[in-house]
Amino acid sequence: MSSSKGERAETRLIHAGEPEPRIAGAVAMPVFQSSTFESVEGEAYHDIGYIRLSNTPNHRALVAKLSALEGSEVALLFSSGMAAVTTSLLAHLCPGGHLLVGDCLYGGTHGFVFGLLEQFGVSHSVIDINAPETWESVLCEDSRVIYTEVMTNPLLEVADHDAVVRFAKAHGLISMIDNTFASPVNFRPCEIGYDLSIQSASKYLNGHSDIVGGTVAGRQAHLDPIKHHLDYLGGCMDPHQAWLLHRGMKTLAVRVGRQNANAQRLARMLAEHPRVCAVNYPGLAASPWHSRARALFDGFGGMLSFEPDTSSEGVDALLKALKIPLLAPSLGGVESLVTLPAKTSHAGLSTSQRDAMGLSDRLIRVSVGIEHIEDLIIDFEQALASMH
Repeated sequence: MSSSKGERAETRLIHAGEPEPRIAGAVAMPVFQSSTFESVEGEAYHDIGYIRLSNTPNHRALVAKLSALEGSEVALLFSSGMAAVTTSLLAHLCPGGHLLVGDCLYGGTHGFVFGLLEQFGVSHSVIDINAPETWESVLCEDSRVIYTEVMTNPLLEVADHDAVVRFAKAHGLISMIDNTFASPVNFRPCEIGYDLSIQSASKYLNGHSDIVGGTVAGRQAHLDPIKHHLDYLGGCMDPHQAWLLHRGMKTLAVRVGRQNANAQRLARMLAEHPRVCAVNYPGLAASPWHSRARALFDGFGGMLSFEPDTSSEGVDALLKALKIPLLAPSLGGVESLVTLPAKTSHAGLSTSQRDAMGLSDRLIRVSVGIEHIEDLIIDFEQALASMH
């Protein structure tokens, strides 16, 4: 299979991992809708061709493409982003182990760390992602992993990821990052020294809101125990799911480039609007995370959030007035989406807890799509005008 490692991301996304020679001359990778494959005498168990072992032709082609994009030695595919997160943590945390986690996590990850992991005898400490000088105070001899997210949801804070990598190396920790919000087009964690880069492939990687999947990329030594757990826990990606992701990834650079540009323009318009009191987007010069994001990322991403200067009824009126974005809780697709975190991702927190995080009940999160930016701006302007 072609690796295309010496080429730029746009070229690797098209050509890396494609079979050589092409199967029956097919330009598009076929779907191998078979659960099992003929065995070769002498094969070890984990080399037998079988969907649950994630080694069918569709898996292998996609892994090669993903590894070339991430700049990693190897990658793994999962049935969902949460399967990628949970399997990775379980593989590197034994009973009695200790985990350091950033202070703002995706809801599913938060529930797993603060609930199920404790049942497995794994403890954790929450760290302030913006205060590296405090991290050592929560270390213990059983600390094994430090886990962060590329940007916080929904306030778009950017952690000091260089500091995370230095801290992990200095203390013998495995560094894991959920890179979903950035995608490998904007940020490749393995290139700055993260051990494991995790993605919800349901979002930007696939980009068409029609599959659920997950990926992990990194060094072979760190992926081997995760692969062992994946084979037995069974959170594998099926061939058709892999085929759809393989197809979706070919347009990743084009889509994310457009989403970066659209989000930048929309964030600037919102920041200048008299009925908006706050905008969270690291691409804005006024953002406290702008300098860090400029140093780390190739693009600022397609996610933003803003708080309109209105009542909760006014927010409802704004959301109803929007014609282009859909009211839906996911992100990363070609279509723009809006959601109220206080009623979705952070609904399980009390008002006082959300206030402590700086998360207003009026905060609107936007996943910016690839529509024409002038249409999006006009739509948000008329929706803002509709508020009480």
